[in-house]
Amino acid sequence: MSDSWNYGDILDALAEVVPADRAAVIHGDKIVSWGEFTARSNNLAKALLANGAQTGDKVAFYMRNCSEYPEGLAAAFKARLTHVNVNYRYIENELIYLIDNADATVCIFAAEFASQIEAIKDQLPLVKQWIQIEDGHDGLADVSHYEEYATSGDGTQLNIERQPTDQLFIYTGGTTGMPKGVMWSQNSLWHVMGGGKNNRAGLAACADVAEQAQRVKNAPLAPVAMPLPPIMHGTGLLAAVGAIANGGTVVTLPAKKFEPAMALAAVAKHKVTTVTIVGDAFARPLLETLDENPGKYDISSITMMTSSGVMWTKEMKAGLLRHNDKMMLVDGFSSSEAVGLGTSVMTKKSAVEVAKFTIWPNCKVFDENDQEVLPGSGQSGMVAVKGYLPDGYYKDQAKTDKTFKTIDGVRYSIPGDFVQVEKDGSLTLLGRGSNCINTAGEKVFPEEVEEALKFHEGVADCLVVGVTDVKWGQSITAVVELLPGVALEELALRDFSRVHLAAYKVPKRILFRESLERAPNGKANYKLIKEFAEAELDIA
Repeated sequence: MSDSWNYGDILDALAEVVPADRAAVIHGDKIVSWGEFTARSNNLAKALLANGAQTGDKVAFYMRNCSEYPEGLAAAFKARLTHVNVNYRYIENELIYLIDNADATVCIFAAEFASQIEAIKDQLPLVKQWIQIEDGHDGLADVSHYEEYATSGDGTQLNIERQPTDQLFIYTGGTTGMPKGVMWSQNSLWHVMGGGKNNRAGLAACADVAEQAQRVKNAPLAPVAMPLPPIMHGTGLLAAVGAIANGGTVVTLPAKKFEPAMALAAVAKHKVTTVTIVGDAFARPLLETLDENPGKYDISSITMMTSSGVMWTKEMKAGLLRHNDKMMLVDGFSSSEAVGLGTSVMTKKSAVEVAKFTIWPNCKVFDENDQEVLPGSGQSGMVAVKGYLPDGYYKDQAKTDKTFKTIDGVRYSIPGDFVQVEKDGSLTLLGRGSNCINTAGEKVFPEEVEEALKFHEGVADCLVVGVTDVKWGQSITAVVELLPGVALEELALRDFSRVHLAAYKVPKRILFRESLERAPNGKANYKLIKEFAEAELDIA
């Protein structure tokens, strides 16, 4: 199997075999065919280089989900430029930090964010190309225009020699500190995303780009992928990359926030085959909309729904399967730094417990002294993966050395997820170590308490934090979002949690909040919730 993969080469090869009229990107009512996608991304790539971008330069993508995101990403691959995702919710100082930290020389931004760009562009002298996507908002006059880049030229290939070491960056906020850029070589990224393997079809990984193109040409059905979280987050980004690299279609929604009815209507209209979500924050609204509108939405085209990053409860999975019992519901245990730690697959015939994962072959579990944790030992440890890994964190050797460790001569990525290894070798996810609560000397992972509270039929969502406490060191405190119309007393919910938790894990206090204000990708804002809890409890 080749170790010379480059997404620019893959896209060039696919352009020769994918029908030109097949949709490459669908955003609302806008459809970009593969023929248009190929020509426009080629033109854009050439324009970026002609206007001064050099091999390896970083391109900041500052936009919501839109057709230009995967198109611009394809152009970056083809031009040997490095994608940098920018969180569109960032404020000025965060934007300046990220774009400066990435050493971006190009910024492609939506006109919606023109005022933010106007406020920061003079503080980012390294950026030489500011490229504006016209989206109906008033934009800036003194910048380049995306459409001019994408439509000027003959649309032909660049015919340049690319390298497997060409990179893609995924900036991740993590749980503490400023965002850090995870550096993936394109060769490693291709391999960890399957390398063209299709277990359901009995196909091994592809030997080379020519074989991948031939498989795409002969495939009876092209993937139609709908990433519901923002593409500027790793989960949505990799879903889009996977669909395009397999000659398929990426479907995105034009709404600024997640609208389940719009998503379900798009599934039916475009015969979506794979849907990417982030746990119950997406699954619950989808299920509620389906339950409230029996027979309205045809989701029979979905063969797989995948989630990554947060826990996805069994009840939500079972509910979704009532509406399409042919689906595979895949819970991926991954992070930006470590793809493929484990999976949990639920179908109509096989239910699974929350946080139970089948460990992947390249994974091991180590304690804090780098000693391997044995199955059934009852000891917790951090899960680690070897094989194709990121190159590290951009410009941060200290964080690189902490996360990417060599143990017994083997390089591992250890992002900090604590697990317990059961006797059968499966993993029970405990939580991210940086969020672990130390209460009276006992370690409690918030995720375990959160899931226990979510068993209550009146709880829509829950986050758990540790607040300073004179007696306990840290006091377990839950912040709960109730379902509309539900009234629930704190003591009643505490008593309910005792059925599912050891006594020392039961929250000392349970607070209620109208919204937990998760990010658009479903990720929790523990800092915000902790500040809320401290304010409510009058903790300095």
